[in-house]
Amino acid sequence: MKRNTSTTMFSLDTILHQPHRTQLIACLLERKEASFTELKLNLQMTDGNLEAHLKKLMSAKYITSRKNTTGTRKQTSYLLTETGHAALFCYTSTLQQLLGVQLFDNSVVGL
Repeated sequence: MKRNTSTTMFSLDTILHQPHRTQLIACLLERKEASFTELKLNLQMTDGNLEAHLKKLMSAKYITSRKNTTGTRKQTSYLLTETGHAALFCYTSTLQQLLGVQLFDNSVVGL
């Protein structure tokens, strides 16, 4: 019996495949920019967990941070980068291919 070797292999982005990181990227896609506190409240994550996921996304260059000063208070905001947009587009496209259906309107995440 001959094996079918023409099967296409799909590779999911291991950074985005972690659910909290996917949620973070989706939140930033919707909001354009969000503070640490906004992300924490919206995603219901602990400080340490959120910080770890933000660091992972920043090291992949999927997000960037901006320091804002309001009066005497400093606040860090996070933004999705073009690399992050592209990664999300590829990730959702790969999921659709794996499932054999169109679940998402990729024009929303496309560049």
